[in-house]
Amino acid sequence: MISRRTAILAAIGTTLAGSIPGLAASDYELLKGLDGNHDGAVDLDEATKAARAVFEMIDRDGDGRLTRHELSGRLSVRELRAADTDHDGTLNIVEYLALVAARFHAADGDVDGTLTAGELRSKAGRALLRLLK
Repeated sequence: MISRRTAILAAIGTTLAGSIPGLAASDYELLKGLDGNHDGAVDLDEATKAARAVFEMIDRDGDGRLTRHELSGRLSVRELRAADTDHDGTLNIVEYLALVAARFHAADGDVDGTLTAGELRSKAGRALLRLLK
């Protein structure tokens, strides 16, 4: 039986056709899967679509809020506190998408509204990828 996580990742990712130096194979697959218009870059709409799917996948209890445990490996406790604008100890979808957008903009070094493989290799890009896989 395919797990919910596997099914969503399969929908986001595609078969590895090559490699980009510095990007792990799974990250390259993710980049290709995120790039819905196949232009070689990821825009904010594409990242947001993936973030919504990931939010749904990791919200194990389906309550619309991500706990520290559900975010394990994606955010530190300090990062969770900073993103938790309503200070309830969890992230709702609005807070999660705001964090994705902030990390997207932080990774967009040339400020062109898209992220290339090179930008995803940056520290900010890797931080964004943790939220999208």
